[in-house]
Amino acid sequence: MAAKGDKIEKIITRLQARIGEGQFYEAQQQTRVVAARYIKAANWPAATDILYNVAQSLLKAGQGGSGGDLAVMLVDVFRQAELKPDAASKGKLLTCLRLFPAQEPTRKKFIGEMIAWSAKFGEYPAGDADLHHVAGSLYAEEHEAYEAERHLVLGTKDSAEVLAKMEYVWYKEDDSHTAPLYAARAILPYLLVGNVRAANTCYRLFASSLSDDNKGLGVQDVSSNSADLRIFPGLPLLNFLGLLLLAVQRGAPDAYKQLLAKYSSNIAEVGAWNEALEIIAEMYFGIQRPRQSNPLMDMMGSLFGGAGGGGAPQQRRPAPRRVEAPTAEGLD
Repeated sequence: MAAKGDKIEKIITRLQARIGEGQFYEAQQQTRVVAARYIKAANWPAATDILYNVAQSLLKAGQGGSGGDLAVMLVDVFRQAELKPDAASKGKLLTCLRLFPAQEPTRKKFIGEMIAWSAKFGEYPAGDADLHHVAGSLYAEEHEAYEAERHLVLGTKDSAEVLAKMEYVWYKEDDSHTAPLYAARAILPYLLVGNVRAANTCYRLFASSLSDDNKGLGVQDVSSNSADLRIFPGLPLLNFLGLLLLAVQRGAPDAYKQLLAKYSSNIAEVGAWNEALEIIAEMYFGIQRPRQSNPLMDMMGSLFGGAGGGGAPQQRRPAPRRVEAPTAEGLD
């Protein structure tokens, strides 16, 4: 076993020497050939060691395309080996991910491949939460809001804070009255995937930041035996979101219906919340969604952004039980 390990080490050292000499393409191609030999023999540990180490070296050398290609090949090895996502396998992928240049096109493919692998062989049907969190956090740092949202909503308990902060920073570039639209981009999707705790975290953080930065808003703190709530006199839809979260926690259909009636005109102005709220009503309050009489037209409307009666915007990307939250004008 030691001899085999030494052989792999020598192969890796030789390939890394090519990189040190600036022979990046040659190193990439030779790595693919050598790794393919071990893959054919189903020697997964050897193929993993070679691809992981050389991919890192290429990425560190600024060769995002070549390094990314080998990183994608590494995920394929995990898939063929039917390897489950554990600390070691995820650690290798996240090490590679963090080394990608921000604008490297291969990175998006790598993220997609690693999420798909983790979904197939892990415990989360939508992909591993740790992988989603790191990918989403990277996108948030780079102000790639749509990609960040997609991943953070499916991330870990730490993802909610990252998402709330990103939405608040994004909101500050827009008009003051649009605050509820940005808060909803975090709150509604979290409710749609069943993560009530994260939805509450996002509301609390967003509302606190808004209150701290705008002393003239006249925010009123309302406390009861069961909950604390901030009321923003000039932002009715933000109040609606806070009250919606309270209703969800209590599972009170009547309270939800009253809430919807009270804020119906405000919600109508947004339009894009309708479908999300219908799904939330069904999930948390047992209120059945209105059905169209023609299922085919319903499906066609969904496919082509027609949103028959729901007022939902065209989907930017597929995600489990995800409905796009509203987009503030001028920033989409």
